[in-house]
Amino acid sequence: MATPQTIQRFAEKDYLEIERAAHCKSEFFDGEMFAMAGGTLQHSLIGTNVSGEFRARLRGKPCIAFNADLRIKVEATGLYTYPDLSVIGGQPRFVDGEMDTVVNPTVIVEVLSDSTEAYDRGKKFEHYRQVPSLREYLLVNQKEPRLEQFLCQKNGDWLLREISGLDGMLFSPALDVSISLGEIFARVEFFPSPLREQRSLP
Repeated sequence: MATPQTIQRFAEKDYLEIERAAHCKSEFFDGEMFAMAGGTLQHSLIGTNVSGEFRARLRGKPCIAFNADLRIKVEATGLYTYPDLSVIGGQPRFVDGEMDTVVNPTVIVEVLSDSTEAYDRGKKFEHYRQVPSLREYLLVNQKEPRLEQFLCQKNGDWLLREISGLDGMLFSPALDVSISLGEIFARVEFFPSPLREQRSLP
């Protein structure tokens, strides 16, 4: 009979102390720390393109784009995480005096991967929807030039818009900027997965 494994749990302050001294990043939720895996070349390139385009479009505006090094806390649920990109409108609000964990993102961007896609679409988005300041959530596909843009409506509902093709244009109402998908996916090679796994007949 297997011996049940004990899950080590941490207080929030302990997580922050460990995380600030760590060489790798971990998410935190409900007392547990979850190590974050490294990204692929495709993931890294798309993330860099997205960061660069947002930074360029926001120059002179009262919003700042931050890369995946900035930690976000969802105050309503206690989740600590690192989006691929976050945009803060106005003054950032921090968890404490360390100025490394923000609670008021306006836009969050996640680049999808096979290992995180279900989480980014599901539970993680459930957490993000609890952030009062969040106006847009963008999911960037790395297998084809396609974006899914979720827009928070005045009644709290979220509206989905899909933009596809290298000639497509993303418009962000929250930031009043437009970005070409051709720029977001510049120099990206696409390797789409088949709709169904190919199997040889018996």
